[in-house]
Amino acid sequence: MKIKQGFMLRQIVGTWLVVPVGEKVVDFNGMFTLSDSGAFLWKLLEENKNKEELLAFLLDEYDIDRETAEADIECFMAQLEECNILE
Repeated sequence: MKIKQGFMLRQIVGTWLVVPVGEKVVDFNGMFTLSDSGAFLWKLLEENKNKEELLAFLLDEYDIDRETAEADIECFMAQLEECNILE
């Protein structure tokens, strides 16, 4: 899975923001914030990582159990899909 072209992740005053750029500004009116772990997953998705890779990296980076990590990834991916941000 990969993030569609036209979205950028930026950190502004300690807050992670996803903002549309170019033609996406018209289609996606607004921006949204991410937690540190959300920004971590976003960066991995920019590298076209699949769900198993996301899980492995998340478990390696954070002190979290597998079940919680899987649920968090599913929730995060569902939100991105709802916003039509994933290819």
